Amino acid sequence: MPPNTTATTGDKPAKSGRKKGRKARLVVLVLVLAIIAGVAYGAYWSISTVRASFPQTKGSITLQGLSGPVDVKRDGNGIPQIYASSDADLFMAQGYVQAQDRFYEMDVRRHMTSGRLSEMFGKSQVDNDEFLRTLGWDRVAKEEYDTKLSASTKKYLQAYAKGVNAYLKGKDGKDISLEYAALGFDNNYKPGPWTPVDSVSWLKAMAWDLRGNMQDEIDRALMTSRLDAKQIAQLYPDYPYDRHKAIVQEGQYDEVTKTFEQSGSSSGSGTSTGDTTGTGTGTGVGAGTGTGTGTGTGTSSGGTALESQLAGLYDVLDDVPTAVGVNGQGIGSNSWVVAGSHTITGHPLLANDPHLSASLPSVWYQMGLHCRTVSSKCQYDVTGYTFAGMPGVVIGHNQDIAWGMTNSGVDVTDLYLEKLSGDGYLYDGDTKAFKSREETIKVAGGKSKTIVVRQTRDGMPLLSDRDDELVKVGKKATVDTAAPDRGDGYGVALRWTALDPGTTMDAVFAMDKASNWSEFRSASALFDVPSQNLIYADKNNIGYTLPGKIPTRAEKDDGSIPAPGWDSSYKWTGYIPEDALPYEYNPKRGYIVTANQAVIDPDKYPYTLTTDWGYGTRSQRITDLIESKIKGGGKVSTDDMRQMQLDNSSEIAKLLVPALLKIDVGDKEVRKAQELLEGWDYTQDADSAAAAYFNAVWRNILKLAFGNKLPKELRVEGQCLWVDPVNTTGPADNTQKVRECGQRAADQAQPDGGDRWFEVVRKLMNDPKSAWWTTPKAGTRPPATHNRDDLFKRAMIDARWELTAKLGKDIDTWSWGRLHRLFLKNQTLGTDGPGFLKYILNRGPWKLSGGEATVNASGWNAAGGYGVVWVPSMRMVVNLGDLDKSKWINLTGASGHAYSAHYVDQTSKWAKGELLDWNFSAKAVDKNTGDTLVLKP
Repeated sequence: MPPNTTATTGDKPAKSGRKKGRKARLVVLVLVLAIIAGVAYGAYWSISTVRASFPQTKGSITLQGLSGPVDVKRDGNGIPQIYASSDADLFMAQGYVQAQDRFYEMDVRRHMTSGRLSEMFGKSQVDNDEFLRTLGWDRVAKEEYDTKLSASTKKYLQAYAKGVNAYLKGKDGKDISLEYAALGFDNNYKPGPWTPVDSVSWLKAMAWDLRGNMQDEIDRALMTSRLDAKQIAQLYPDYPYDRHKAIVQEGQYDEVTKTFEQSGSSSGSGTSTGDTTGTGTGTGVGAGTGTGTGTGTGTSSGGTALESQLAGLYDVLDDVPTAVGVNGQGIGSNSWVVAGSHTITGHPLLANDPHLSASLPSVWYQMGLHCRTVSSKCQYDVTGYTFAGMPGVVIGHNQDIAWGMTNSGVDVTDLYLEKLSGDGYLYDGDTKAFKSREETIKVAGGKSKTIVVRQTRDGMPLLSDRDDELVKVGKKATVDTAAPDRGDGYGVALRWTALDPGTTMDAVFAMDKASNWSEFRSASALFDVPSQNLIYADKNNIGYTLPGKIPTRAEKDDGSIPAPGWDSSYKWTGYIPEDALPYEYNPKRGYIVTANQAVIDPDKYPYTLTTDWGYGTRSQRITDLIESKIKGGGKVSTDDMRQMQLDNSSEIAKLLVPALLKIDVGDKEVRKAQELLEGWDYTQDADSAAAAYFNAVWRNILKLAFGNKLPKELRVEGQCLWVDPVNTTGPADNTQKVRECGQRAADQAQPDGGDRWFEVVRKLMNDPKSAWWTTPKAGTRPPATHNRDDLFKRAMIDARWELTAKLGKDIDTWSWGRLHRLFLKNQTLGTDGPGFLKYILNRGPWKLSGGEATVNASGWNAAGGYGVVWVPSMRMVVNLGDLDKSKWINLTGASGHAYSAHYVDQTSKWAKGELLDWNFSAKAVDKNTGDTLVLKP
C-alpha cells in the first residue's frame, strides 16, 4: 500500500517536508535498483535522471511573457494556489504549474485527441489513430477555436499555452518525466510545443466518453440475432418514475411551459415496449426497443448487415483509449445540493463525486486561481478541479457560487446504416458523393500510413471504413426486403453533436467568474457539449439547469436504435431550444439531487431527451438519506454530506435476500454461505463476508438468467458456451450444439449488473415461471432450472464454489474487499510497458467498500468479475456558509511523477472516505502553505 501523507497546518509544513524528503530519497533508491534490475532492456538511469523531472516548488523562476510576479503556494499535499494580478498572468502560470506536475499526461492526451498516439508509441496505436482521425476531434477543435470562441477565451488559451511552453523550453524528455526516459529506449521522441487547440481538443475527448446511449444502440441491435423484440424490451424496461424521482420536480421550462400546458399532451418520450415494439414498416433497421413511454413507432427488424457491422464497430470502439470514462458505458456521478433551511449553518451545502475510470494520475487536478484584487483587469477568484492541459476550473467554487456536474445521459449520438453505391452513398433515391480527405499517420520507428476519411451529409464520418473486416462484411451483408438492394455494401456513419464546433470552452471561463444564478445560467447556456446536469448554490439559493445541444428527431425515430441513412425522414430535425431546457430554482422541498436519473417525467415535458436514462437507484437512495435527515426538522452538516457519499447500501440485495433466505439449499457448505445473509444490513463494507457472497450470487443469477442467453458479441471474451444455432433463445441441451465464445472485453460485457438489471429482475420477480429463469443442465452438476427459485438455488451453489476457489473454503476469511480491489495503472507504459516499468509506475491494490449502483459507486462489471472498473474520481463538499470549511479529495495526488511524495498521497484517505480541508481565503491558504514559488517576469 502506498504511504499516507497527511495535510499539514500551522508551523508543521517544514517538519513534514523533511519527512517527505526522506521518504522520497528512499523510494528513489528503490527505483534505481528496480531499473538496474531491468538491464535486459539496456536500461540504466542515474538518481539524477530519476529526480530530474521533479518540479521546483520553492524559490523563484523567471518566465518571459509575464507582466508581473505570480506566487504559487503549495500545501502539504502539493496542491497549488496561484496568485496573480492579471488574467493573462494567471492562466500562463496555470499552464506552467500543470506542466510541472502533469506534462506527460497532457502530452499523451493531446496525441490521443489528435490521433497521433503512433508518434509516441509506434505501430501498436495505428488502428486507434485511424479511428480518431476519422472522428476528427482536433479538426473540429481548430474550427471551434477559429470561428466560435470569444476573443477573451482565445487570449486565455494563448496565455496557458505560453506557460506550458515556458516550462518545456530547454528541456529534454528525461527532464520532463520518467516516462520519456523509458520511451527513449525505443525511439527518439521529443515533445513539441503546446497549442491552444491542444486544450480545446480535450473537451472532445471528454464529450466522447460522456456521449450517452450509443452503446445501448449497438447492444440492442446486436441482440436481434438471439432475442425477439419482446425479449429485448424486457431487458430495457421503462424508467420507474413512480418509485425513482426525476431531477426536475418543481421546475420550469420558460416559453415551453405555456405551449405544453395549452396542448394538454406531449409527443412522448421513448419507444413502446412489448409486442408493439419493432412493428414499424418501411425502411427501418434494427430492433425497435427502448425505455420510456410513447407510441409504437419502433422500426422493423434488420438483418445481418447491421448486426455484423455493429459487432465489428464495437471491436473498434473497444480499443479506443478512454479519456475520462469507460468507453461511454457504466459512467455515472452523484451531485446534490441542500438549501440553507435544512443545514446547520443556515446556508447551502453542495456535494459532487463524478464516477469515472480509475487512472493514474487521476483525471482531475486540484488548484486555485486567484486574482490578488478582482477587477476588470483580473476577474477570477476560483478554486476546484481542473483538467491538466486545459485552463480554468471545471468543477468547484468561486467567492460567490459553487457548482457541480453529473452526466445527463441525453441522447446526442445516432448511428446510421448507409447504403454504399460506387464512390457515394444512397440518399432519398439519389447517389450522393462522399466528402473525403486524406490523413497521414506518422509512426515512431516505422513507415507512415495514409488513410482516406469519408463523410456523408452533415459531416457524418463513415466509421466502418476503419476496419477492413467491416468493409468486407458490408459488401456481403443482407438486410430485410424493405431496405435498398445491397449494391456495393453497407457502412455505419455517426451523427454526434460534438462534431459541430461549439462554445464549451467559453462556458468554463464564464462559470468561473459568475456571481449569481442569472450569470451562472447564462454561462451554462454556452456549455453545449457534453450535456451535463449542473447544480448550483450561492449563499442563499440553490438551483439546477440542463444545458447542452440536444437534437430533436422525427416522430418515427426516437434515437434508441441505428437508423436507415438512405431515408431523409430519419435526419435530425433541429435542436431543443435553449429556453425550453428544464431547470429548477429554490424548489420548496429544499434540495436537488442529480445522479444520472431521468431529468424530468415525460408526461411533464414535450421533448424526448433520451430513451436510456440511468434507472435512478443512486438518486433515490440519496433522496431517501436527505429526507431521513431533515424529516422532523433535522439539520444537515458537512460531515453528513460526506457520510452520504460513502453510503454502501445495496438496493438489489434488499430485493433478493429475503427470497434467497427462503430457499432450501441442502448442501451444508452452501448453507454456511447462505447463513451469511441472515441479519445482514445490506451494506457493502470492504470487510463484509455477506457482501462478498451476495454479490457472487447476484453475478451468477445474471449469468444464468441472461448472460448465457445473449449473443456472443455481448458476452465476455473467451467465455464459451455450447449453443444450438437453431434456437434463438439461448443455450440448448441437445445434440445440435456448437461452441460459441464471447467477444467483448470483461469490463464492457453484459449483463454488467447495473441498475438497469436491477429493474429487469425486479419486474420478473413476480413471474417465477418466466422463460428467463430456465437454464439447461450444465455437465454433471447442477441440474437444469425451470423456475425462479431453481435458478436462485443454482446461483447460490455456483457462488459458493466460485468464492471457495477465489477466497478459500473457510468462510470466516471471506471479505468483499478481497474480491473488490482497485489497481491504479499508468495509462500508457503502466499498461503495456515492460514488467519493471509497470512495477515502477503502477500502484495498488486497495480493498474497497461500495459497489455497483450504490452511492459509493466503486463500479464492477458482473459479467467480467469483481474488480473495480470505475470509481468516485474525486469527492467534494462545499460549505457556502464558510468556504474555508469546505472539503475535498482526489483519487490520486497532484503529481504525475512516479515516486513524487504527491503521486498517490491522497489515495488511501480517499479509499477510507476521508476528505481534506479545502483552503480558499488568502489567510487559510497562507496558514497551510508548505512551499512557495515566485514566477517573475
